[in-house]
Amino acid sequence: MPSGLMASGFDVIGDVHGCLPELLTLLTRLGYTGAADLRLTAPAGRRLVFVGDLVDRGPDTPGVLKLVMEAVSAGQALSVCGNHDERLGQALSGGHIRKPSPRLTQSLEQLSGESPTFRRRAATFLLGLPPRLMLDGGRLLVAHAGDRADLGGSQRGEYNVHGQDCGELAAFGHLRREDWAALHSGPHLIVSGHSPVRQPTWSGQRGTGEALNLDTGCVYGGALTALRYPERELVSVPARRAYVPSRLFQKV
Repeated sequence: MPSGLMASGFDVIGDVHGCLPELLTLLTRLGYTGAADLRLTAPAGRRLVFVGDLVDRGPDTPGVLKLVMEAVSAGQALSVCGNHDERLGQALSGGHIRKPSPRLTQSLEQLSGESPTFRRRAATFLLGLPPRLMLDGGRLLVAHAGDRADLGGSQRGEYNVHGQDCGELAAFGHLRREDWAALHSGPHLIVSGHSPVRQPTWSGQRGTGEALNLDTGCVYGGALTALRYPERELVSVPARRAYVPSRLFQKV
């Protein structure tokens, strides 16, 4: 997988989940131009990195895929694979999905208006995304569901994409997931998504097991958040609305 890919800076974006309007707004805030035409021009020396779960639940999965696929093809972006990306890629490639979820069915319906060629390209793209990226000479690791360096080979890659559920619900109805960040003791910063939080959540200490969760629940009515790296600046735009209800993001 890519390792040590260099740029003067990365803009790491949390779980998009088909929320194209918010993604376009965030990209403009970050200084990218041409987003409205889905063909980006990046600021000098910057590259986008997506933490996965580009698709499902939101209003425009095809639009998000067009933008990200074009940006990756142009060398302006990278992305890791999220569990929703993997499942949609399998469905588009003709793989048997034993029990399609409503969110997968919604994405397939959105994509039904696209050409067979585009759907094949999207399947190839989604299934070709790496489970993790090591960037900036090993100082930054991006993985959708987190990372466990004690795991090896395909088992580690499976964890990067899916994480590990604890078999119970958290207080606001979302699945409780293993606290992998508490096990991280490496010198690199790990940036992930997968588990929605109200605010970007830092854990650990810089240089000794630091991690950041960027999934601020845009599709649930939260926000879409980016980390400007190495500046360590967080940039967020609020969701236009809650596309999927979640108690976690209800106003209290």
